[in-house]
Amino acid sequence: MRFLQLHVVTVFALSVSSVFAADSAEGYYNRPIFSDDFSGDKFGPRWGHYKSGSVVKDGLLVGITPENSDHSAVDNIRFDGERDLEVSVRFRFVSEKAKSFNLWFDDKDYKGSHAGHICSVSVSPAGVQMADAKTGNFQNAIYEKRKSPEGLSAEEKKLMETKTKKVAAALTLNDWHTFVARTKNDEVEVSLDGKVVGSFRSEGISHSTKSLVSLTTNQVDVHYDDFSVKAGGVAPQKP
Repeated sequence: MRFLQLHVVTVFALSVSSVFAADSAEGYYNRPIFSDDFSGDKFGPRWGHYKSGSVVKDGLLVGITPENSDHSAVDNIRFDGERDLEVSVRFRFVSEKAKSFNLWFDDKDYKGSHAGHICSVSVSPAGVQMADAKTGNFQNAIYEKRKSPEGLSAEEKKLMETKTKKVAAALTLNDWHTFVARTKNDEVEVSLDGKVVGSFRSEGISHSTKSLVSLTTNQVDVHYDDFSVKAGGVAPQKP
């Protein structure tokens, strides 16, 4: 009987712990930075763009990479730097031309990585990939060596494999899905339709001044709605 009581108490404690973890995650990201439901007829003034043909149409952000562009369409939001962020967006892939989209966390003032890239999450119909860009493939020395004739050494390639993590998914065309990515300390966690599908820990993710979030459309026919960015924890002190 005593064992049964202890077992019940243990199960109850674990259940409370799990619920508390979920509740605390929801409450932790309590400082809204930006949101857009794309109900207007054009992008608002806070949106920035890089080689993008994306438009706001019929209440949606329609991701479009211009034909013959040498870079996928980037649509972004800048803000004061934060370490821990929650980004949420509804999306759908509407044709076979929609290969994927990337959510980037960047710091354009950081000069140690190409374009200030810190970390990213890529979503395709087949799965999700999480990456530490700051100490991974976009670290300046690695980025330049990848483009050089000799490329990366076998040891460097092996190290780069530790900077990404892939998880499988099955997302059908034309169905809407809700995507949430949360960074906290050195970890990024990804949810699809309310269910955590994976997380990844790497030192670069803990970068303290992520100040730009972007949606990168590869290549076209990705629709977005209800985009929001929130910061976690207590606001950093102003100097």
